Amino acid sequence: MTIVLATARARRLVATVAVLGLALLGACEGAGTGGSTGGYVSSDGTVTIVEPEDREDAPTLTGTDLDGEPLSTDDFTGTVTVINVWGSWCPPCRAEAPTLAELAETYGDDAQFLGIVNRSKDAAAKAFNTTYGITYPSFSDEGGSLELRFVDSLPSQAIPTTWVIDAEGRVAARILDEVDASTLGGIIDDLLAESEGA
Repeated sequence: MTIVLATARARRLVATVAVLGLALLGACEGAGTGGSTGGYVSSDGTVTIVEPEDREDAPTLTGTDLDGEPLSTDDFTGTVTVINVWGSWCPPCRAEAPTLAELAETYGDDAQFLGIVNRSKDAAAKAFNTTYGITYPSFSDEGGSLELRFVDSLPSQAIPTTWVIDAEGRVAARILDEVDASTLGGIIDDLLAESEGA
């Protein structure tokens, strides 16, 4: 696992490269070329932590959940929020699902967990959540447009990707690939301590 501290200038450069990379990924989706398996692009597990003074505002995500009900990140303003991009077809997503379910239960009302379901039909996504005990809501985003909203802060470069938003609504961290309970829990704990000290 690599931990990177990001500055605003570095994030803008990464955003530009990521947009170009996402365009190329769309062209070869599911090709199973080196670095990908079964249509997902693997990553190296990089964790990027952004210092408070360098954080960018998180995008507002709006849409519907897997039951067709309205869902918006605006509903969780003032709360540390974990946003995970996943797909029911994705092996690392299956591997990390029990960890996310456990952490969501552990933190309860102290941190809100949300999913963004990519390239999965709602029925398959709901079956996935039932299998792994995930009870927090997920955006239905079969086309992958919601994750592109992070291009100005910390763009997604892999599935799964997890962002952690601080209580002030800024992108504080990004984890590429499968999450680790101690790493994600540590990030949440640090952000909760920040918000209590503010």
